[in-house]
Amino acid sequence: MHRSIISIVKGGPAPEEQLPVLKEVGWDGVFILWTGTKADGALAAKIKAEGLCLQSVHAPYDGAEKLWEQDDAGAREVLRQIGCIRDTAAWGCGLVVMHAIVGMERVMPSEAERARGLKHFEKIFDAAQKEGVLVAMENTEGENYLDLVLTHFRGHPSVRFCIDTGHEMCYDHSHDLIGKYADLLHCTHLNDNLGMSGEAITWLDDLHLLPFDGVADWQKIASRLRAANYAGDITLEVKLEGREGRHEHDGYRAMPFAGYAALALERAKRLKDMLSGGEQ
Repeated sequence: MHRSIISIVKGGPAPEEQLPVLKEVGWDGVFILWTGTKADGALAAKIKAEGLCLQSVHAPYDGAEKLWEQDDAGAREVLRQIGCIRDTAAWGCGLVVMHAIVGMERVMPSEAERARGLKHFEKIFDAAQKEGVLVAMENTEGENYLDLVLTHFRGHPSVRFCIDTGHEMCYDHSHDLIGKYADLLHCTHLNDNLGMSGEAITWLDDLHLLPFDGVADWQKIASRLRAANYAGDITLEVKLEGREGRHEHDGYRAMPFAGYAALALERAKRLKDMLSGGEQ
């Protein structure tokens, strides 16, 4: 049974205000971004009180490059990631989504980076195993960094893969990462965009539109998910906040939040139908 999960919508009302609206519209649960503050635990408690599930926690990614490039700072970043994992377990949630790298210029790890990064990730994954938490590595920029982690730790009890459909289009040159990591696929971040606008990878193309509002081939995505025997949640990672100088989100922001939440749920249900083969 695919549950309908949505991110706390960036650019929308305060998270605490979003929760009752999402519940009323019909969402099953949400995922949140870990900030390392007391507000995280308070939000997790409010999610439960609202009758929603906390499906996953997104780990911080603003220091991911340190895991590869630095020893002392990398060790501190390991501790930060483990802090996220421990909080997630304490909140009764068993899934963390994590980025392998951050930085559009990251192409291929050096030998020194490989050794350092794998040492650091091993500590993170072993801590997750101890806490009973799965860590789903998400595809972003730096596809080769992700591949090194998933290839090296394939078979580790805590390591899984999260497919971000928008990132696949604008960061990963539309490579079929669902098929590549089918055996590790555990969860989704479903969203749309307009693909790469130039030859260089840029964060400006990462729009996080609702599914069917961009150029993604959702029939093909559904087919690939079926081929991977995906049976997990239908999780949307979407935003009301647009990129500077762009207007793709203007129509969303013109809606009341309840209307946007309901439209997003319609798209999630449409994807569920496609996964079951009901829409051709």
